[in-house]
Amino acid sequence: MLQKKNLRSRPIGIFDSGIGGLTVAKAVFNLLPNEDVIYLGDTARLPYGTKSKETVILYSIECMKFLLSKKVKMVVVACNTASSVAVNFLSKITKVPVIGVISPGSKTAVKSTNNKKVGVIGTYGTIKSKSYNKEIRKYSKDVIIFSQPCSLFVQLAEDGWTENRITYLTASEYLKELKKRKIDTLILGCTHYPILKKTISKVIGKNIKLIDSGEETAKEVKIILEERNLLSKRKKKGNHRFFVTDFPNNFKSISERFLGKKINNVKKAKLT
Repeated sequence: MLQKKNLRSRPIGIFDSGIGGLTVAKAVFNLLPNEDVIYLGDTARLPYGTKSKETVILYSIECMKFLLSKKVKMVVVACNTASSVAVNFLSKITKVPVIGVISPGSKTAVKSTNNKKVGVIGTYGTIKSKSYNKEIRKYSKDVIIFSQPCSLFVQLAEDGWTENRITYLTASEYLKELKKRKIDTLILGCTHYPILKKTISKVIGKNIKLIDSGEETAKEVKIILEERNLLSKRKKKGNHRFFVTDFPNNFKSISERFLGKKINNVKKAKLT
């Protein structure tokens, strides 16, 4: 049996279908600066949202096996699609804690809303799956949920078009129905969307609480590590390593935009 001391020094593993999950990684870096983190982006097989449930579970198992081979002490599923179908399954086949991004965001939204009207925006696949609706229902039967797919937000975020006129007009079109519903809380149900937070807030209204699932997931990571006495005791900054299954065009510039810092330590991962 490994001693707690050895387990505490192990890294946190995070995986996503691509690079959107870097917003989750960034939130973990900020909240837990002394932790080592390994990030895996399955860029060769993205997006997961168009794949069958069985395929997403298979890909998720392969991603988790890769992270476990790096001796991680926890696995964070930073992909909304994989979170909705694979987290429960992954939890059953490993002893390390596994969490996704849907539950933390849903829980916080229920706590945040005063008028019981919550909006959810995400990719078409995430909205169609009703994964946030199902999760919110676990915490409250009273909350009314209004959903809106905003698929173009992904490309805008990757292109770095965060606050220009096209992004503002796109957000205005997507969010006009939600504004009519008088929501007081909005879940950013895609890991790309925090990049567009300023424009989304400007369009939906500054008084609407935006729930960043990445930030809420980072808080949940800290809680779980504290409960299990697995938080790193080191004083120095943690080491961050990045792996991708393929190097897409503009990977470096996009990833640095998502992380808000330069990255050099990127390697190609082979999944089996």
